Amino acid sequence: MKARVTVMLKSGVLDPQGEAIRHALGSLGFAGVTGVRQGKVIELDLAETDPAQAETAVRAMCERLLANTVIESYRVELV
Repeated sequence: MKARVTVMLKSGVLDPQGEAIRHALGSLGFAGVTGVRQGKVIELDLAETDPAQAETAVRAMCERLLANTVIESYRVELV
């Protein structure tokens, strides 16, 4: 089973990398972009076959290592 975790900065947290991307897009002529939030995607190959247990395990991984839950939110997808 595979899991995909998307980690993003929470709204209200300054995203300097996203702002740099927005500025660069404007410099390239993409003037319609008014905001960019940058994040990361982590794909995990899991030995677990039960979807409920797999999701519980991945959420524990996020809480302990994959996301800084003070400033980041995460979304788990089992694929």
